[in-house]
Amino acid sequence: MSFFSSPLDSPSFRLTWLAGLSKEMLAAGSKNELLDLIDNALSVPEPGGDQGLLEGLAQLYRGRLDQVGSVFDQVDRVGRKGLTQVWVGDTSVLASDVVNAAGRSVTQMGEAFRECASVLLTLSDAIGAAQRKDEQGRGQLLEQKKMLGGKDGFLDDLHENDEEEWDRKNAAHFGSSAVDLMHAAVSDAQEATRVAARDLNKWAAEARAGKMETSELTAVDKLMLADTGVAGADAELNEILSAGELARASTRMDLLSLDDETAMERMLAKSDSPQERAYLMKALAAGHSVAEIGTFQNKIHGKDPAWLRRHLTPVVTAEDSMNDEGLAPNGSNNNKDDVTFDGQRWIQGGDGSEGTCVASSTVTSRAMVDPVYALDLTGGPDGQQDDPEAFKQRLVAEQHRLHTEGDGGKNWGGMGPEGQERINDSTVGSATGTDYQRQDLNSAADRRAVLTDVEKSVAQGRPVPVDVSGKEGAHAMTIIAQEGDKLQVYNPWGTTTWVSEDDFINGHMGKASKSDLSDAYSVYLPR
Repeated sequence: MSFFSSPLDSPSFRLTWLAGLSKEMLAAGSKNELLDLIDNALSVPEPGGDQGLLEGLAQLYRGRLDQVGSVFDQVDRVGRKGLTQVWVGDTSVLASDVVNAAGRSVTQMGEAFRECASVLLTLSDAIGAAQRKDEQGRGQLLEQKKMLGGKDGFLDDLHENDEEEWDRKNAAHFGSSAVDLMHAAVSDAQEATRVAARDLNKWAAEARAGKMETSELTAVDKLMLADTGVAGADAELNEILSAGELARASTRMDLLSLDDETAMERMLAKSDSPQERAYLMKALAAGHSVAEIGTFQNKIHGKDPAWLRRHLTPVVTAEDSMNDEGLAPNGSNNNKDDVTFDGQRWIQGGDGSEGTCVASSTVTSRAMVDPVYALDLTGGPDGQQDDPEAFKQRLVAEQHRLHTEGDGGKNWGGMGPEGQERINDSTVGSATGTDYQRQDLNSAADRRAVLTDVEKSVAQGRPVPVDVSGKEGAHAMTIIAQEGDKLQVYNPWGTTTWVSEDDFINGHMGKASKSDLSDAYSVYLPR
């Protein structure tokens, strides 16, 4: 058994290798050189994948739909009976709320099974088509190899008559076309696999209640925490706890001492709303101690869900935020949503005048994953303030602190990659439990290759910093969510918008800022 992989095992390397062979064939100066190039092309592995296995998995998912329908009917019957105001679970939630959450969960489960089956069937078809295209290319190469015959000896190779030259050039032309088919097959299979991975990762992240494996909470409590969204917004676009946060909160719950576990359960039980409970668990997921969470609850207890949303959730995604409303004169999307607290934007320098884009993106990213940090900024020391001017002063002070920590430039302008990685580790990574690592993007192929990791990270609730450049220098933003083939981007000019995967890959990131800042040249991925 070999423990060493060939570079040809990498689809990206195969694409580069085949593209080079195609050009070299057209430039081959001898029959023997062309035969060697044909053999090199034939040595490239065919696109992998088992259509039958993929189709079998798809049918397995589809077979679960009848079971899901039966469960939904049972939940629906219970819901229509008109439950009394019964408290259930360790954290004291209403039975009627639990039944409603269960109904939504079963509906989402059915949608997940149906969509995953569709994803697998689409992937199966794409893999089969790629393998057939690859087979066609290989067949053409074998024909040209047969037509050329065996290699010339040393003396034969010294001279080539007109007929031999014609045969060689003809074989080179058809051989190059055959290699192009093989190249297309690898590209098609790679893209189909990427899209399938994106969609399956997203649906895996949507299996939310299952992320909480702790034995310290009942199934009812887990279901309610996973189901709770911010007040007055589309719940599926604005869950308070991401999949990653549910998992981290579960792990940290299991690590608590008996006294801390009891105190945490007591805080959850006395919460006035599902949102309050969810924010307490979000604080636990962000790494805060039970004592710190107790102080946090004292500040937010009894507040209505709208107050909690305003103070603890900087970014709220509107249902119409993905609508295409065209471009503004500066090349940015018309459909942008302001990120504000009481009318004051979460914006660099408090008014957009400073060049602290890295630090400002990092501040907002931390506030998105840590409600205690968010409240320090919006509510002040006592957590009770609702003053946009005071918030602005605290926001800018925190931006300046991180800019200094990252060795940013004078006059609040610019920061190097080492500083950017360092403050993301210390500020965001400390809350999400991961360090960040810079990944340079030198081409469209690099950007396409990194998309799966980017989308998996944001599906788990881990923001991904992205640097863009253009005629006017460079700018730092953050990818914060993904839906289908779209990425949601926070711009520290105080807005969010959605760009397509194609925009990210092919240099149209100006839609999130302006056309002079179009190329994504690096991202910072959680390890």
